[in-house]
Amino acid sequence: MVEMLLAVDIGTTGAKSRIMDAAGKIVATSYREYGCTYPRPGWVEQDAEMLIEAAFEATAETTRKAGAAAAEIAAVSFSTQRTCSIFLDAKGKLVRPMISWQDNRPVDEVAAIEKRMGRERYHRITGLPLNTTWNLGKILWLRNNEPDHWARTAKFCQLQDFVLKRFGSGEFYTDSGAAALSGMWDIRKFAWSDEILDAFALDRALLPTVMLPGTRVGAIGSEVSARTGIPAGAAIVVGAGDQHAAMVGAGVTEKGKMSVSLGTGGLVGAFLDSCPDSPDTSANILNHSIKGHYQLEGYQAGAAGVFTWFVEQITRLESAYAQSAGLNPYQLLDSLASGVPAGAKGLMFLPYLASSCAPRWNPDARGAFLGLTFAHDHACMVRAVLEGITLEVRDILESMYRFGADADLIRILGGATKSALWNQLQADVYNRPVQTLAIPDAAVTGAAVYAGVGAGVYRDIPAGVAALVKAGRIYEPRPEAAAVYQELYGLYCLAYAGLSREFFPALAAFQRKTKV
Repeated sequence: MVEMLLAVDIGTTGAKSRIMDAAGKIVATSYREYGCTYPRPGWVEQDAEMLIEAAFEATAETTRKAGAAAAEIAAVSFSTQRTCSIFLDAKGKLVRPMISWQDNRPVDEVAAIEKRMGRERYHRITGLPLNTTWNLGKILWLRNNEPDHWARTAKFCQLQDFVLKRFGSGEFYTDSGAAALSGMWDIRKFAWSDEILDAFALDRALLPTVMLPGTRVGAIGSEVSARTGIPAGAAIVVGAGDQHAAMVGAGVTEKGKMSVSLGTGGLVGAFLDSCPDSPDTSANILNHSIKGHYQLEGYQAGAAGVFTWFVEQITRLESAYAQSAGLNPYQLLDSLASGVPAGAKGLMFLPYLASSCAPRWNPDARGAFLGLTFAHDHACMVRAVLEGITLEVRDILESMYRFGADADLIRILGGATKSALWNQLQADVYNRPVQTLAIPDAAVTGAAVYAGVGAGVYRDIPAGVAALVKAGRIYEPRPEAAAVYQELYGLYCLAYAGLSREFFPALAAFQRKTKV
């Protein structure tokens, strides 16, 4: 009998389900797409039950495709969006739509957190910069702005907890990485922070039980088995947030390893042996999936998702033409961008469509094209968008180098790695060799590692990584292009500095006032 592992990734724009064997051979994969709603500028929401339905549907299709192999599934685990805020009533029903990780509404609440605790103390406990992303601010926002919904709230959870419960875990369990991103977790004590909960009068009973990724917390029951085709009795295993899972799936499990993930959002990650002491409150320090170790992260609110927006909203004609001709719109735009020299003839794009996260942490930052002239055409704009997204990653990398993290080679992952042009662009902008993965959706691979650990297929996470993670092609930086991007990065920093002082705050205030 060959044991099979089921990995389910529930992301921002879709759910992917995959069956792999213990050696990493992919047996079957399926996908279901969904979207977000944007009630106001800076607000992003989703229906959490819709996400569960998509996960069930994708898994049912995967098990059908797998045929007899589906009966050998030993365990299922999950990669999920991180820092999503779900509020449930006493019966476990949604009180309101899920507030997305991309949502920036709790500006006033973050100011209140800073006033009560101070940036330094808050960062010392949580490892997080003060920002609108973390769950604490959104919990306080609900209490302040939707008192009726707050009065009905009996349980707060994130998407990992919600998914485990809906698949049959029985209780609400979350993973240690999700807890670390809540803004209420003490990363050094590995426990919910009494200091933070007391400071904001939050009841610990609202929160889930925290478990390590790879921990078995239940078994698939008959009802979920009938819906999904997962055999009854298969282990339900705690997974992790997508970027935690992606770091595992990219093999970032020892010192000297770094990865860059460009999905809907982006993340730069580095493995740390121990929790560092630093006065730098812009650093994002979290518990790694391997207990006792940590990861340094730089977080990008809009990465490949910004390019998707550009494709859907700005290049509709090209996309329509490509589809009518049976072509991939992204390949067509790649072809356009490849004809433009490095630096897009001096056209720059700031990719802050969902604000600026690491290392600047500015919820008021907004996207912009800078330097437009009559000499620029549509192809220049395409390349400028790709370069702008990648320059923001360079900005994150520079902050992490100052913190002591580094690597001679950076693993790159996410949907962007389908583009050879973008892979080379990353090598040139970072001025480091970059390497793809044989299986590019590393978060799914990470979830399979967790499933294997929970089922006893692997003795621990490093053993699972050794079995499932395979490297791909290396792209070397080109000296001439790297020199151009070194200069362009300096201009990028100047542009941000100039706009952030007065323009970004004023424009953000105007947008909040208009409530478009």
